[in-house]
Amino acid sequence: MRNLDLTALRSFVAIAETGGVTRAAGLLNLTQSAVSMQIKRLEESLDLKVLERAGRQVVLSPAGEQLLTYARRMVALNDEIMIKMTDKGFEGEVSLGVPHDIVYPVVSKVLQQFRTQFPRVQVNLRASFTRQLKEGLTRGEYDLILTTEEGVMPEGETLSMARLSWTGAESGTVWRSRPLKLGFSRHCMFRPLVQKVLDREGIDWEMATETDSDRTIEAVIGADLAVCVVIEGTEPPHMAAIQHGGALPEMPHSLINMYGAGQAQSQVVSALAELLRQGYSDLKSGGRTTPLLREAG
Repeated sequence: MRNLDLTALRSFVAIAETGGVTRAAGLLNLTQSAVSMQIKRLEESLDLKVLERAGRQVVLSPAGEQLLTYARRMVALNDEIMIKMTDKGFEGEVSLGVPHDIVYPVVSKVLQQFRTQFPRVQVNLRASFTRQLKEGLTRGEYDLILTTEEGVMPEGETLSMARLSWTGAESGTVWRSRPLKLGFSRHCMFRPLVQKVLDREGIDWEMATETDSDRTIEAVIGADLAVCVVIEGTEPPHMAAIQHGGALPEMPHSLINMYGAGQAQSQVVSALAELLRQGYSDLKSGGRTTPLLREAG
């Protein structure tokens, strides 16, 4: 009987889930050549090619696609046994801060993946405003934060660039009125940006309400009393993108940035950061994950 190399299977799964050999090596704390050698040994033991090159990309071969299902199960079962039998699994807490409007869809999916990898680590998720999140990170209240900003500070990294979309009540008409009624909380990073754009375009505006509560803003906009801008694709169910036909100015893009990864003190925080990178990378590529990978490694 031949036995599969579980370490090689783990590297294979990491390549499939992170998008390439380089990222997998970083996640596993191995060199790129070590991961490549493990894949070579895996292919030799099976007498099959599990990865193929397509130009500058790496794809799973048909055999690799089939193997991935089994490999994930074997790695997960191994980790479950080690945790239950040795009680040496990762434990503790990780604090993640995220702006209210980008919790979905990426962050929620990432938290599910993280729980699978680190079932005994508690993620404390806090939704707040970008300015408050950055202040909290400085005070040590968070391990990682995501932000929505026009630019990025030197200690941060940009995960995604997203279009801002005018949003209002479904079938609403308040966007036609002047002065334009705006609905933003006092701390929203988009509020001064929108005001600046409207002033530049000569469009009169006024705030429909003054509040710190995003829930209040959602109620005002849902009642067709105001409009706002949100990152495209994050509109709440009771709101819709406004088809204004040019009556409202085009808005610039917003950056989704991550801070704290460069100062990560643990493998757990680094793993969460890598899952966030991968999540936004998949979102930019239309949700495409394996079998098509992004780098040749």
